[in-house]
Amino acid sequence: MTAVPITLSIVIPLLNEADNLPKLMGHLAHLNPAPYQVILVDGGSTDNSVAIAKELIEGLIDSSPSVISEQVIDWQIIESTAGRALQMNAGAELATGYVLLFLHADTQLPNHAIADITSAVRQAAWGRFDVRLESSTWMLKVVSQMINWRSRFSGIATGDQAIFIKKSLFEQLGGYPQQPLMEDIELCKRLKAVGKPACLRSKVMTSARRWQQYGTWRTIGLMWHLRFDYWRGVSADNIKQRYYKT
Repeated sequence: MTAVPITLSIVIPLLNEADNLPKLMGHLAHLNPAPYQVILVDGGSTDNSVAIAKELIEGLIDSSPSVISEQVIDWQIIESTAGRALQMNAGAELATGYVLLFLHADTQLPNHAIADITSAVRQAAWGRFDVRLESSTWMLKVVSQMINWRSRFSGIATGDQAIFIKKSLFEQLGGYPQQPLMEDIELCKRLKAVGKPACLRSKVMTSARRWQQYGTWRTIGLMWHLRFDYWRGVSADNIKQRYYKT
């Protein structure tokens, strides 16, 4: 017997994501089963993201229920102070699902994501997906696998891996820490103190644009350096400045 899907609220922080929105929202509308709620949280976009999102939502509502699923999605868009942690916390506060899933606008869930999460939260209060960088090059396939191995070994996930958490636990921990970078790492450290994550082997596909723009080895070196600095106590503000200078 197939398990009844949990009510899932997907929270998506936006900042100048106009180019990604049609693909993102069209894909979410065709998940089977469908999410209970999708909350887009804009942090002050200057590329017309909000207007585009509203127009897409109107079209999706007019055509709902979706072609595949009988579930009518509760689409919402709100505006927030800029900052990924602040935006995700604002969306989580509005969310009414049993489980929260935090999704980057350039990341695509597997079609069976909600069924996977439904099974996972029977044993764990939080978890994440494996990740695949959107590239056919062998080196970035290796990088994807390294990210997944590191995450499975450490119990730490990044935002690109679509972290999901029971809302009650998220609220108990006070949400994402209000820091400008590494908020996902810090939240996972707190979650690990409560319990181990469900490390799903099904994969989300995320953009490889940074790796392609700055080079694979250079990006690997930067990421490891920044993570090491954060581990040894360098402030998130300092790390953010170096991250965006690269």
